[in-house]
Amino acid sequence: MSRVLILHTGGTLAMRGEPLEPDAFANELTVVAPEILKLADIDSRVVASLDSSDVGPEHWIELAREVESARGNYDGVVVVHGTDTMSYTASALSFALKGLDIPVVLTGAQRPLAAVRTDARRNIVDAVEMATHDVPEVGVCFDGLLLRGCRATKSNSLVYRAFESPGCAPLARLGVDVNLAPHVRRPNGPFECDPRFDSSVLLVQVFPGMEPSLLERMLDPDSGVRGVVLVAFGLGTVPTTFRPLSPVIKAAADAGVEVLVVSISAGAVNMGLYKNSLALMHSGAVSGGSMGVEAALTKLMHALAAYPDDRAARRRYLEWDVAGELS
Repeated sequence: MSRVLILHTGGTLAMRGEPLEPDAFANELTVVAPEILKLADIDSRVVASLDSSDVGPEHWIELAREVESARGNYDGVVVVHGTDTMSYTASALSFALKGLDIPVVLTGAQRPLAAVRTDARRNIVDAVEMATHDVPEVGVCFDGLLLRGCRATKSNSLVYRAFESPGCAPLARLGVDVNLAPHVRRPNGPFECDPRFDSSVLLVQVFPGMEPSLLERMLDPDSGVRGVVLVAFGLGTVPTTFRPLSPVIKAAADAGVEVLVVSISAGAVNMGLYKNSLALMHSGAVSGGSMGVEAALTKLMHALAAYPDDRAARRRYLEWDVAGELS
C-alpha cells in the first residue's frame, strides 16, 4: 500500500465555531474520514494552524523542506490548506521543488469537516487518492478536479467548485474513474529543493484613469521595492497617450526593478502586438506570458531571491517554463 504524508496548515476544512477559526487537527481526520486509510498508510503532521490569509513565504519554505524530507519515505504528500491563498502556496511550491518526482496535492474545503453538509470529506479523500498516483507535480485537488498548481486560481467563494485553471486543462478528473490527462509533466532534471523567496515586491493592477505619479511614488528608489507584477489590460496594454505609464516603468526598470507583466484577462501577454503594449517592452518590462497573478508573483519572488545579482539569469528564469506555468 502507498504511503502518504498529510501536512496541515489550517484553513476552513478544520475550522470550528462562529466566526470560524482554526482548530486542532491531530488525528481527527482519520476518524472523520476513515476511508482514506483504505487508500494509503497515512501519517500526518501539523505545520501550522492558520487562516490561509496568514500563510506566506516563511510557510512556503517550511512546506518545501517537509516535502524534501518526505521523499524516499512517502509516495506522495497532501497539504491541507485554506482556499484563499492556496493557489499562491501551490505556485510557490511549484518553483521551489525543482525536478519533483512525487505528487504534492493541496486541498481544502468551502465548508468545515465538522459540518453536516460539507465538501471537505470528498476533497481530502480525492487528494489522498491523487497522492498515490503517478502525477509528479504540485496540484490543487478540489471538487473532483486535479489542477496544475501554478495555473490554479480561486474563482468562487460560494460554490464547491472554487478553483479553475484558465488555459490549462485539469491534470485529472475524479468521477466514477480517475482519468489522468496526457499533459502531466515529468521531472526535467534531478530533484532540488530551493525555497528562497524575496518578498520586496508589489502587485499593481492597471486601471483607467490611473495616475502615473502615484505609481512613481510607489517605485521610488528608496522604497526598497525590487520587483513589480504589473497586471495590464488585454494582451499587455497600458495607457500611452493620456496618463502614460511606460515612462514610470522605464525609470523603475533602469533603476534595477524587475517588472513582470501579466494580463487581467485569460490568454497570453504579447507585448509586440499593439503600440500600447510595445511601449512596455521598450521600457524594459518582461512578459509573463500566460501566467496568472499567483504564479507571476511567486515566480518573481523566487527569481529575485535565486538570482539577486544576475539580472540576465533572472530574466531567463522568468521567461523559462519552469513548472508548466507558461504551457
